[in-house]
Amino acid sequence: MSSVPQQRVLKTAIPGPRSVELQQRKTAAVSAGVSTGLPVYVEKAGGGILVDADGNQLIDFGSGIAVTTVGNAAPRVVERVTEQVADFTHTCFMVTPYEEYLEVAEALNELTPGDHEKRSALFNSGAEAVENAVKVARHYTGRNAVVAFDHAYHGRTNLTMALTAKNMPYKHRFGPFAGEVYRAPMSYPYRWPGGPADCAKESFDVFVSQVHAQVGEENLAAVILEPIQGEGGFIVPAPGFVKQVAEWCRENGIVFIADEVQTGFCRTGDWFASEHEDVVPDLITTAKGMAGGLPLAGVTGRAEIMDAVHGGGLGGTYGGNPVACASALGAIETMKAEDLCGRAKQVEGLFVPRLEALAAKYPQIGDIRGRGAMLAVELVNGEGDTTPNAALTGAVNKACHAAGLVTLTCGTYGNVFRFLPPLAASDELLSEGLDVFEEAFAASV
Repeated sequence: MSSVPQQRVLKTAIPGPRSVELQQRKTAAVSAGVSTGLPVYVEKAGGGILVDADGNQLIDFGSGIAVTTVGNAAPRVVERVTEQVADFTHTCFMVTPYEEYLEVAEALNELTPGDHEKRSALFNSGAEAVENAVKVARHYTGRNAVVAFDHAYHGRTNLTMALTAKNMPYKHRFGPFAGEVYRAPMSYPYRWPGGPADCAKESFDVFVSQVHAQVGEENLAAVILEPIQGEGGFIVPAPGFVKQVAEWCRENGIVFIADEVQTGFCRTGDWFASEHEDVVPDLITTAKGMAGGLPLAGVTGRAEIMDAVHGGGLGGTYGGNPVACASALGAIETMKAEDLCGRAKQVEGLFVPRLEALAAKYPQIGDIRGRGAMLAVELVNGEGDTTPNAALTGAVNKACHAAGLVTLTCGTYGNVFRFLPPLAASDELLSEGLDVFEEAFAASV
């Protein structure tokens, strides 16, 4: 249990005077390119609560963008990290290695989909994992081209910006980007021109024909896909689409990369979202929820692919830092001991009926989607008009913040409201957060 009282408390306006003061310092000291969605400065956190510098206690529906899945300051994480910091903080695994790195790699090899022989390599961030997965795929196949999808988000490095679909704010005026990156239409049931019933078949057929015509299978090193898209709008592909793509890749000697940076580690009700349709990726990228809030990422894949890279071809000074590895081991222990996959399904069972009831009252909720504790509503103009409604999304978000609920938006069109609560939050706290969301929605429509 967290030492932070699990209740919403508003002592000041949001943000309060101390946070306003700190935000002024931020403006003077930090690049304007680093924006802040909700400028309340956190001093303590645990369970599903963030405590700010003014003593306000906010309900957390964001988990630091799906990072603190086990909750902030989870006891097993704290214990492991404390012990590791006292032992040593860094040696560089490529210079003098340590067992914690091996333990995380072994856990990844065990937990990721498939019973084939696997290897893992550790990095610092999701973008770095994606970039290295592409490196591995290119090296293994001897091919250059990579296909990503509409609405995809894969990171902010040069290569991962090329893979990412959305221009603003991620790509605008940062080019030129890495070459040999191609884009295919995403299987997006709510907005598929032929309707959701035919989306899986039609979107797969378009994918195959477009790749054949524009890239050529023999030139394609990898296809990278988020089993549920994250920043692009929590888009859940039509059932069967992901499996068809993975099988097509295998038939054509193409590496299928599942980007599970946001979906991995119990978030969707499975250890990995690929498992929902029995998809076994060739490579899988992980980060975010894996390490309980510390920066750690991984690439895990088939041994013959991962071992194809020459010695020294993968690595990095901080990759697999021992403190981050210790945190990951504590987080994984927590996920197993507390059955957080099961907990994510309980969260879905709590949220979806509430969201469906709200949608029955307000036609501006065009779609409810997601799995586990990765859920979203897409807001539109309503009454048969599916035009994206970014203005309403922003207004609801602002009202939630003012009422002490930390919420996030996303989507290519800025009209998707996403829910990523910590799996350590209680039903009572989550229900109160939904009350706040419903009140904010009613006040904003």
